[in-house]
Amino acid sequence: MKLSIIVPVYNMAADGKLEYCLDSLAAQTIADYEVITVDDCSSDNSPEILRDYERRYPGKFRAVYSEVNKRQGGAKNIGLSLAKGDWIGFIDSDDWITPDMYERLIGRAEQTGADMAGCDYCLTGEHSMKAGQRVPNGRPEQSGVLDEEKYRSLILDGGSLVVKVYRREIFMDSGIRFPEHIFYEDNAVGDAVLLQARHYEYIPEPLYYYYQHSASTVHTISRARCEDRMAAGLGILENARHFGYLETYRAEICFEFTMLYYVNTLFSYVVGKGFKSPAFIRQMGNRLRREFPDFAENPYYRDRVNPEQKKLIALQQRSTLLFLAYYGLLQTWRGLRRRLGR
Repeated sequence: MKLSIIVPVYNMAADGKLEYCLDSLAAQTIADYEVITVDDCSSDNSPEILRDYERRYPGKFRAVYSEVNKRQGGAKNIGLSLAKGDWIGFIDSDDWITPDMYERLIGRAEQTGADMAGCDYCLTGEHSMKAGQRVPNGRPEQSGVLDEEKYRSLILDGGSLVVKVYRREIFMDSGIRFPEHIFYEDNAVGDAVLLQARHYEYIPEPLYYYYQHSASTVHTISRARCEDRMAAGLGILENARHFGYLETYRAEICFEFTMLYYVNTLFSYVVGKGFKSPAFIRQMGNRLRREFPDFAENPYYRDRVNPEQKKLIALQQRSTLLFLAYYGLLQTWRGLRRRLGR
């Protein structure tokens, strides 16, 4: 079989989201592929929709069900255990793709000898094939046989895993699997997956549609989500140590960990509703310093983090209580300026 497409599903029946995704997979122009849909204990009628597609497309759609809720990582692992394709692809069950996405990605890869190929995506808030805001998911100079310079670029700007296709050996020979029971599972394994590839090809066109709605993981802020992001950050380090590339790409891993585990988590947490635990903030700050005491001297940190965030981070590193007090006053002042129309 040429391709296995793995689709983790959890409570996506409303508003036709799941059907729109599955219809785009049924319409793929590539020959000889399977769609493995993995329901992760949905409480809506997603399982009935999956069974309907399995009946309508025998031999193409396969509906399987997790006995316990493992979140997307667990559902993807179930799909990987069943995949028969020479190539592996993933898609989120509220997104969709152009009819020729996989034919073009695999075609480019096979023409060039690549074992991984990717494209751009676009952001959209409507179920249509009208192109939304395009988001580059790679750079042309990343294409080709991968060397240290290209690997560094992929660690820093490798883009999303769902807009790529992979030779099955990347997962099967390495034993890479996704962390379960957390969100941000792709972040935890992304480097390990990308560094398994030997040749990458990038098509600078948006062939994947990333649906924007209020229930999306990236639009939901809570302490639990922040803790999941921190767990994914620790997964980055665990995989770097396990596969032996931490020292080779230390600067890149340091920056990536700093941003995911600490910077993005810190500023997501403090803008969320409810009590802000100083102990929780200290925990993330202390762990960052323990892993990378010189994180602020990292060249990527110096170049890519804006000056205001650097000032706030430096304050938190000195005193969490002062950071919270100052940040609260800053937000109050900004809110007042907005109300006054300035």
